[in-house]
Amino acid sequence: MIKVKNDSVLLSIDSNKQYDLPFLWLRDNCQCDECRIAETQEKQFLLHSVPIDIVPTSVIEKDNNILITWPDKHESIIPIDKIKESEIARYPKHQSWPANFRPNKFDWSGFLDDRAVCIEGLKDFVTYGVIILCNAPKKSNSLELLSKRFGPLHETLFERIHNVSVSGHVYNVAHTSKGLPPHNDFASYKSQPSVQALHMLENECEGGESIVVDGWELAEDLRKEKSDFFNVLKKFQVPFREFDENNETYAEAPLIQCASNGAIESFRFSNQLMQMINPTKEGIREFYEAYHEVSARIYHDKYRSTFRLNGGEVLIVASHRVLHAREAFIPNGKRHLQDAYFVYDNAANNLVLLS
Repeated sequence: MIKVKNDSVLLSIDSNKQYDLPFLWLRDNCQCDECRIAETQEKQFLLHSVPIDIVPTSVIEKDNNILITWPDKHESIIPIDKIKESEIARYPKHQSWPANFRPNKFDWSGFLDDRAVCIEGLKDFVTYGVIILCNAPKKSNSLELLSKRFGPLHETLFERIHNVSVSGHVYNVAHTSKGLPPHNDFASYKSQPSVQALHMLENECEGGESIVVDGWELAEDLRKEKSDFFNVLKKFQVPFREFDENNETYAEAPLIQCASNGAIESFRFSNQLMQMINPTKEGIREFYEAYHEVSARIYHDKYRSTFRLNGGEVLIVASHRVLHAREAFIPNGKRHLQDAYFVYDNAANNLVLLS
Protein backbone atom coordinates (compact mmCIF):
# COMPACT_ATOMS: atom_id res chain seq x y z
CA MET A 1 0.00 0.00 0.00
CA ILE A 2 1.31 3.46 -0.86
CA LYS A 3 0.32 6.97 0.16
CA VAL A 4 1.69 10.09 -1.53
CA LYS A 5 2.64 12.83 0.95
CA ASN A 6 3.93 16.38 0.42
CA ASP A 7 7.55 15.39 -0.19
CA SER A 8 7.62 11.60 0.04
CA VAL A 9 5.80 8.35 -0.57
CA LEU A 10 4.76 6.24 2.41
CA LEU A 11 5.10 2.55 1.59
CA SER A 12 3.35 0.13 3.96
CA ILE A 13 4.32 -3.54 3.84
CA ASP A 14 2.30 -6.17 5.69
CA SER A 15 0.83 -4.72 8.87
CA ASN A 16 3.81 -3.37 10.77
CA LYS A 17 6.46 -2.13 8.35
CA GLN A 18 6.59 1.29 6.73
CA TYR A 19 9.13 3.12 4.57
CA ASP A 20 8.96 6.90 4.15
CA LEU A 21 10.60 7.43 0.74
CA PRO A 22 11.58 11.02 -0.17
CA PHE A 23 10.87 12.07 -3.75
CA LEU A 24 14.56 12.72 -4.43
CA TRP A 25 15.40 9.26 -3.08
CA LEU A 26 12.81 7.73 -5.41
CA ARG A 27 14.20 9.55 -8.43
CA ASP A 28 17.80 8.72 -7.54
CA ASN A 29 17.05 5.01 -7.12
CA CYS A 30 15.21 4.38 -10.35
CA GLN A 31 16.23 0.93 -11.61
CA CYS A 32 15.40 1.39 -15.29
CA ASP A 33 18.02 0.78 -17.99
CA GLU A 34 18.21 4.49 -18.73
CA CYS A 35 19.20 5.31 -15.15
CA ARG A 36 21.43 2.30 -14.52
CA ILE A 37 23.87 0.31 -16.63
CA ALA A 38 22.27 -3.12 -16.78
CA GLU A 39 25.53 -5.06 -17.19
CA THR A 40 27.32 -3.50 -14.22
CA GLN A 41 24.44 -2.20 -12.07
CA GLU A 42 26.23 1.15 -11.89
CA LYS A 43 24.11 4.26 -11.55
CA GLN A 44 24.37 6.72 -14.43
CA PHE A 45 21.52 9.06 -13.48
CA LEU A 46 22.83 12.38 -12.08
CA LEU A 47 20.71 13.78 -9.28
CA HIS A 48 21.49 17.42 -10.04
CA SER A 49 19.78 17.00 -13.42
CA VAL A 50 16.36 17.29 -11.74
CA PRO A 51 14.98 20.08 -9.51
CA ILE A 52 15.50 19.75 -5.77
CA ASP A 53 11.75 20.15 -5.26
CA ILE A 54 10.76 17.54 -7.84
CA VAL A 55 7.27 16.05 -7.36
CA PRO A 56 5.95 12.97 -9.19
CA THR A 57 2.83 13.24 -11.32
CA SER A 58 1.85 9.65 -10.65
CA VAL A 59 2.76 6.92 -8.16
CA ILE A 60 1.27 3.42 -8.21
CA GLU A 61 2.13 -0.01 -6.83
CA LYS A 62 2.03 -2.84 -9.35
CA ASP A 63 3.47 -6.37 -9.42
CA ASN A 64 5.51 -5.70 -6.27
CA ASN A 65 7.07 -2.59 -7.81
CA ILE A 66 6.65 1.12 -7.25
CA LEU A 67 6.02 2.84 -10.58
CA ILE A 68 6.56 6.60 -10.67
CA THR A 69 5.96 9.09 -13.47
CA TRP A 70 7.83 12.41 -13.27
CA PRO A 71 7.08 15.84 -14.82
CA ASP A 72 9.62 15.22 -17.62
CA LYS A 73 7.65 12.03 -18.50
CA HIS A 74 10.42 9.75 -17.19
CA GLU A 75 8.98 6.55 -15.73
CA SER A 76 10.82 5.07 -12.77
CA ILE A 77 10.55 1.54 -11.47
CA ILE A 78 11.70 0.45 -8.02
CA PRO A 79 11.20 -3.19 -6.92
CA ILE A 80 9.83 -3.38 -3.38
CA ASP A 81 12.03 -6.41 -2.68
CA LYS A 82 15.06 -4.24 -3.42
CA ILE A 83 13.90 -1.73 -0.81
CA LYS A 84 13.62 -4.56 1.72
CA GLU A 85 17.09 -5.82 0.79
CA SER A 86 18.60 -2.42 1.56
CA GLU A 87 17.95 -3.10 5.26
CA ILE A 88 19.80 -6.41 5.33
CA ALA A 89 23.25 -6.19 6.92
CA ARG A 90 25.98 -6.90 4.39
CA TYR A 91 28.38 -8.43 6.91
CA PRO A 92 28.00 -10.48 10.11
CA LYS A 93 27.50 -8.39 13.23
CA HIS A 94 30.54 -7.79 15.42
CA GLN A 95 30.26 -9.68 18.69
CA SER A 96 32.00 -9.40 22.04
CA TRP A 97 34.25 -12.23 23.10
CA PRO A 98 32.69 -14.71 25.54
CA ALA A 99 34.41 -15.56 28.82
CA ASN A 100 37.61 -17.60 28.39
CA PHE A 101 37.63 -16.81 24.68
CA ARG A 102 40.13 -18.53 22.42
CA PRO A 103 40.36 -17.79 18.70
CA ASN A 104 38.78 -20.53 16.62
CA LYS A 105 41.10 -22.61 14.47
CA PHE A 106 40.62 -23.49 10.82
CA ASP A 107 42.68 -25.78 8.63
CA TRP A 108 45.02 -23.86 6.32
CA SER A 109 44.31 -25.97 3.23
CA GLY A 110 40.59 -26.03 3.93
CA PHE A 111 40.49 -22.26 4.33
CA LEU A 112 42.26 -21.75 1.02
CA ASP A 113 40.61 -24.48 -1.04
CA ASP A 114 37.25 -25.37 0.53
CA ARG A 115 34.54 -22.76 0.03
CA ALA A 116 32.50 -23.85 3.06
CA VAL A 117 35.51 -23.78 5.39
CA CYS A 118 36.52 -20.36 4.08
CA ILE A 119 33.02 -18.94 4.60
CA GLU A 120 32.99 -20.22 8.17
CA GLY A 121 36.47 -18.81 8.81
CA LEU A 122 35.75 -15.39 7.33
CA LYS A 123 32.46 -15.16 9.24
CA ASP A 124 34.34 -15.86 12.44
CA PHE A 125 37.01 -13.33 11.50
CA VAL A 126 34.47 -10.57 10.84
CA THR A 127 32.47 -11.45 13.96
CA TYR A 128 35.31 -11.68 16.50
CA GLY A 129 38.22 -10.00 14.73
CA VAL A 130 40.61 -12.94 15.07
CA ILE A 131 41.13 -16.51 13.83
CA ILE A 132 43.99 -19.02 13.71
CA LEU A 133 44.88 -21.14 10.70
CA CYS A 134 46.56 -24.43 11.62
CA ASN A 135 48.60 -26.95 9.60
CA ALA A 136 50.13 -24.15 7.56
CA PRO A 137 53.35 -24.88 5.66
CA LYS A 138 56.48 -24.16 7.69
CA LYS A 139 57.94 -22.45 4.68
CA SER A 140 58.99 -18.82 4.35
CA ASN A 141 56.72 -16.46 2.41
CA SER A 142 53.71 -18.79 2.61
CA LEU A 143 51.66 -15.74 3.64
CA GLU A 144 51.60 -14.77 -0.04
CA LEU A 145 49.09 -17.61 -0.51
CA LEU A 146 46.54 -15.88 1.73
CA SER A 147 45.92 -13.33 -1.00
CA LYS A 148 43.43 -15.85 -2.40
CA ARG A 149 41.14 -15.07 0.54
CA PHE A 150 42.35 -11.70 1.84
CA GLY A 151 43.26 -9.99 -1.41
CA PRO A 152 46.66 -8.47 -2.27
CA LEU A 153 49.17 -7.82 0.47
CA HIS A 154 49.18 -4.32 1.95
CA GLU A 155 52.84 -3.39 1.69
CA THR A 156 54.57 -1.03 4.10
CA LEU A 157 58.05 0.50 4.00
CA PHE A 158 59.44 -2.30 6.17
CA GLU A 159 59.49 -5.33 3.88
CA ARG A 160 56.64 -7.01 2.06
CA ILE A 161 56.80 -10.02 4.38
CA HIS A 162 58.49 -9.17 7.62
CA ASN A 163 60.76 -11.59 9.53
CA VAL A 164 60.65 -11.53 13.33
CA SER A 165 63.46 -13.27 15.17
CA VAL A 166 66.10 -12.37 17.74
CA SER A 167 68.79 -12.49 15.08
CA GLY A 168 69.13 -10.15 12.12
CA HIS A 169 68.05 -6.53 11.62
CA VAL A 170 66.61 -5.05 14.82
CA TYR A 171 64.49 -1.89 14.66
CA ASN A 172 61.89 -2.51 17.36
CA VAL A 173 61.22 -4.56 20.48
CA ALA A 174 59.64 -7.42 18.48
CA HIS A 175 63.17 -8.45 17.43
CA THR A 176 64.23 -9.08 21.02
CA SER A 177 63.17 -11.73 23.54
CA LYS A 178 61.44 -9.12 25.71
CA GLY A 179 57.70 -9.11 26.23
CA LEU A 180 55.81 -7.17 23.60
CA PRO A 181 52.94 -5.09 25.06
CA PRO A 182 49.52 -5.02 23.38
CA HIS A 183 49.50 -2.91 20.24
CA ASN A 184 48.46 -2.77 16.62
CA ASP A 185 51.21 -2.38 14.07
CA PHE A 186 52.07 0.84 12.29
CA ALA A 187 50.16 3.27 14.45
CA SER A 188 52.69 5.53 12.73
CA TYR A 189 50.70 5.31 9.49
CA LYS A 190 47.67 7.58 9.12
CA SER A 191 46.04 4.69 7.26
CA GLN A 192 47.06 1.72 9.41
CA PRO A 193 47.08 -1.77 7.93
CA SER A 194 43.70 -3.27 8.80
CA VAL A 195 44.58 -6.98 8.81
CA GLN A 196 47.74 -8.58 10.14
CA ALA A 197 48.71 -12.22 9.63
CA LEU A 198 51.42 -13.64 11.92
CA HIS A 199 52.82 -16.94 10.68
CA MET A 200 54.81 -18.95 13.24
CA LEU A 201 57.33 -21.00 11.29
CA GLU A 202 59.19 -22.34 14.33
CA ASN A 203 58.56 -21.95 18.05
CA GLU A 204 60.88 -24.03 20.18
CA CYS A 205 61.60 -21.41 22.85
CA GLU A 206 60.35 -21.47 26.40
CA GLY A 207 57.69 -18.79 26.99
CA GLY A 208 56.57 -16.27 24.43
CA GLU A 209 52.84 -16.93 24.72
CA SER A 210 50.69 -14.94 22.30
CA ILE A 211 48.07 -12.47 23.54
CA VAL A 212 45.17 -10.77 21.77
CA VAL A 213 43.07 -7.93 23.17
CA ASP A 214 39.60 -6.86 22.03
CA GLY A 215 40.12 -3.12 21.74
CA TRP A 216 36.57 -2.41 20.57
CA GLU A 217 35.00 -4.10 23.60
CA LEU A 218 37.38 -2.20 25.85
CA ALA A 219 36.46 1.08 24.18
CA GLU A 220 32.73 0.34 24.39
CA ASP A 221 33.01 -0.32 28.12
CA LEU A 222 34.96 2.91 28.49
CA ARG A 223 32.17 4.77 26.69
CA LYS A 224 29.56 3.32 29.10
CA GLU A 225 31.55 3.70 32.31
CA LYS A 226 33.74 6.77 31.74
CA SER A 227 32.26 8.68 28.83
CA ASP A 228 34.43 11.74 29.53
CA PHE A 229 37.57 9.64 29.01
CA PHE A 230 36.09 8.09 25.87
CA ASN A 231 35.36 11.52 24.40
CA VAL A 232 38.87 12.75 25.16
CA LEU A 233 40.46 9.74 23.45
CA LYS A 234 38.16 10.22 20.46
CA LYS A 235 39.38 13.78 19.88
CA PHE A 236 42.95 14.13 21.16
CA GLN A 237 45.61 13.71 18.46
CA VAL A 238 48.50 11.45 19.52
CA PRO A 239 51.85 11.31 17.67
CA PHE A 240 53.33 7.94 16.65
CA ARG A 241 56.63 7.25 14.90
CA GLU A 242 58.48 4.19 13.59
CA PHE A 243 61.73 4.40 11.70
CA ASP A 244 65.07 2.87 10.88
CA GLU A 245 68.10 4.12 8.99
CA ASN A 246 66.26 3.86 5.67
CA ASN A 247 62.62 4.52 6.52
CA GLU A 248 60.50 7.06 8.34
CA THR A 249 56.81 6.80 9.28
CA TYR A 250 54.85 9.29 11.41
CA ALA A 251 51.19 9.98 12.08
CA GLU A 252 49.03 11.90 14.51
CA ALA A 253 45.62 10.40 15.24
CA PRO A 254 43.21 9.81 18.14
CA LEU A 255 43.26 6.44 19.90
CA ILE A 256 39.55 5.92 19.19
CA GLN A 257 37.89 6.69 15.88
CA CYS A 258 34.15 6.36 15.30
CA ALA A 259 31.81 6.32 12.33
CA SER A 260 29.16 9.00 11.90
CA ASN A 261 26.64 6.76 13.71
CA GLY A 262 28.97 6.44 16.71
CA ALA A 263 30.14 2.89 16.00
CA ILE A 264 33.80 2.33 16.81
CA GLU A 265 35.88 1.89 13.65
CA SER A 266 39.41 1.94 15.00
CA PHE A 267 41.25 1.52 18.28
CA ARG A 268 44.83 2.68 17.73
CA PHE A 269 47.28 1.73 20.47
CA SER A 270 51.06 1.40 20.52
CA ASN A 271 52.88 2.34 23.69
CA GLN A 272 56.23 1.75 22.04
CA LEU A 273 55.59 4.01 19.02
CA MET A 274 53.89 6.85 20.91
CA GLN A 275 56.00 10.01 20.87
CA MET A 276 56.42 12.87 23.31
CA ILE A 277 53.36 15.12 23.21
CA ASN A 278 53.86 18.87 23.39
CA PRO A 279 53.20 19.57 27.11
CA THR A 280 51.60 22.92 26.27
CA LYS A 281 48.97 21.27 24.06
CA GLU A 282 45.42 22.02 25.13
CA GLY A 283 43.81 19.08 26.94
CA ILE A 284 47.08 17.33 27.81
CA ARG A 285 46.09 16.66 31.46
CA GLU A 286 42.71 15.23 30.52
CA PHE A 287 44.33 13.07 27.85
CA TYR A 288 46.83 11.54 30.25
CA GLU A 289 44.13 10.70 32.77
CA ALA A 290 42.13 8.96 30.03
CA TYR A 291 45.26 7.30 28.62
CA HIS A 292 46.15 5.97 32.08
CA GLU A 293 42.70 4.41 32.36
CA VAL A 294 42.78 2.74 28.95
CA SER A 295 46.37 1.55 29.47
CA ALA A 296 45.27 -0.26 32.62
CA ARG A 297 42.20 -1.79 31.00
CA ILE A 298 44.30 -3.36 28.26
CA TYR A 299 45.64 -5.72 30.93
CA HIS A 300 42.20 -6.72 32.26
CA ASP A 301 41.43 -10.40 31.72
CA LYS A 302 37.97 -9.53 30.34
CA TYR A 303 39.48 -8.25 27.10
CA ARG A 304 42.44 -10.64 26.74
CA SER A 305 43.07 -14.13 25.42
CA THR A 306 46.42 -15.86 25.95
CA PHE A 307 47.60 -18.97 24.11
CA ARG A 308 50.66 -20.52 22.51
CA LEU A 309 51.08 -20.04 18.78
CA ASN A 310 52.81 -23.18 17.55
CA GLY A 311 54.93 -23.74 14.48
CA GLY A 312 52.67 -24.10 11.46
CA GLU A 313 49.97 -21.80 12.88
CA VAL A 314 48.92 -18.39 11.56
CA LEU A 315 47.28 -15.82 13.81
CA ILE A 316 45.14 -13.37 11.80
CA VAL A 317 43.75 -10.25 13.45
CA ALA A 318 41.49 -7.42 12.31
CA SER A 319 44.05 -4.96 13.55
CA HIS A 320 41.83 -1.87 13.78
CA ARG A 321 39.97 -3.84 16.47
CA VAL A 322 42.29 -6.45 17.95
CA LEU A 323 45.64 -5.70 19.56
CA HIS A 324 48.29 -8.40 19.71
CA ALA A 325 51.10 -8.98 22.18
CA ARG A 326 53.70 -11.50 23.26
CA GLU A 327 55.06 -12.59 26.60
CA ALA A 328 58.83 -12.60 27.12
CA PHE A 329 60.62 -15.79 26.14
CA ILE A 330 63.92 -17.53 26.78
CA PRO A 331 65.85 -17.78 23.49
CA ASN A 332 66.85 -21.40 24.13
CA GLY A 333 65.52 -22.71 20.82
CA LYS A 334 64.47 -21.61 17.38
CA ARG A 335 61.72 -19.00 17.09
CA HIS A 336 60.93 -17.56 13.69
CA LEU A 337 57.77 -15.67 12.80
CA GLN A 338 56.80 -13.89 9.60
CA ASP A 339 54.04 -11.34 9.33
CA ALA A 340 52.30 -9.48 6.53
CA TYR A 341 49.37 -7.13 6.15
CA PHE A 342 46.15 -7.22 4.17
CA VAL A 343 43.07 -5.03 3.69
CA TYR A 344 40.01 -5.79 5.84
CA ASP A 345 37.55 -4.67 3.15
CA ASN A 346 38.88 -7.34 0.78
CA ALA A 347 38.35 -10.08 3.36
CA ALA A 348 34.83 -8.94 4.27
CA ASN A 349 33.79 -8.51 0.65
CA ASN A 350 35.20 -11.92 -0.26
CA LEU A 351 32.85 -13.35 2.36
CA VAL A 352 29.92 -11.70 0.54
CA LEU A 353 31.18 -13.02 -2.80
CA LEU A 354 31.55 -16.58 -1.52
CA SER A 355 28.22 -16.53 0.29
